[in-house]
Amino acid sequence: MSFFNNGEPLVRNMPLKKRRDYSLVLLRLIILAVTAAVILCVFPIPEKTKDLAGMGPGIAIFLVMLLLVFSIRKADEWERTIVLRFGKIRGARGPGLFFLIPVADRIAQTVDIRIRVSDFSTQKTLTGDSVTVDVDAICFWLVWDPQKAALEVENYPDAVVYSSKTALRNSVSSHDLSTFLERSDIIEKQIQGEVDKKTTEWGITVLHIEITDIQIPEALQDSLSRVAQAEREKKSRILLAEAEIEIAQKLGEAAKIYAANEPAMKLKILSILNEGMKAGNSMMLVPDTIADELKTKDIFGLKALNEIRTEKEK
Repeated sequence: MSFFNNGEPLVRNMPLKKRRDYSLVLLRLIILAVTAAVILCVFPIPEKTKDLAGMGPGIAIFLVMLLLVFSIRKADEWERTIVLRFGKIRGARGPGLFFLIPVADRIAQTVDIRIRVSDFSTQKTLTGDSVTVDVDAICFWLVWDPQKAALEVENYPDAVVYSSKTALRNSVSSHDLSTFLERSDIIEKQIQGEVDKKTTEWGITVLHIEITDIQIPEALQDSLSRVAQAEREKKSRILLAEAEIEIAQKLGEAAKIYAANEPAMKLKILSILNEGMKAGNSMMLVPDTIADELKTKDIFGLKALNEIRTEKEK
């Protein structure tokens, strides 16, 4: 996978460093040591040099075992080894230990069957509405048939990347920029389908395509920014208008309820006055109608205030 800084790749396809495995070497040494010990027990080293001919069978046995020991091979759980016998395919071996016939068999290729990630991009491609863009994407794929992958394509990792890049370029030229910005999932599925048609014949499956970056000209970025801002303002105004309509409807329903229930209306008026006094207001402007409608005792001093105001007017 590539990591970008201002459009420039920093790291590209850095594989994990594989630790050296010495278990097979140790196994070979143990087998050779045991073989040598057995041979020395059966064919001890003679004291005189002229009797070394008696060691001939032991030496021959040791050489044969040496050849057989180096025919032992090992493959990890996620590896499959393609074996050829005199140039003809003999199948995929592994995981674990397996044997090769000396001289006749050889390992042609080791295939990793784990999911891999490859990055690819298009350079200066025109969209369907004639906009120049640079699109970066990544492809998740795996080898499901190691034998096909080794036989059908010389370099299948590069073949997957090149096929993905071609499909991405075709997809860019056949869709508008708005489709890439709003419905990239459609583009990803289309690219995956096109690439998978080719790679299935190679024993490879494309699991997923992801578009990671779309670079457009700066002049167009300013235009798209203004369009997006206008769209957001439009949506905010629509939401505000819808909220006002809903509030008006609820207030209309409340007005009907208060009109039909006079005590409820008076209690609402008292509640409003109470809330105003809780807020610590030193002066409250109360309409005359509210004071007249409160046909009760001098609640909150409203009646007294009304009488004082009337005397002053006289």
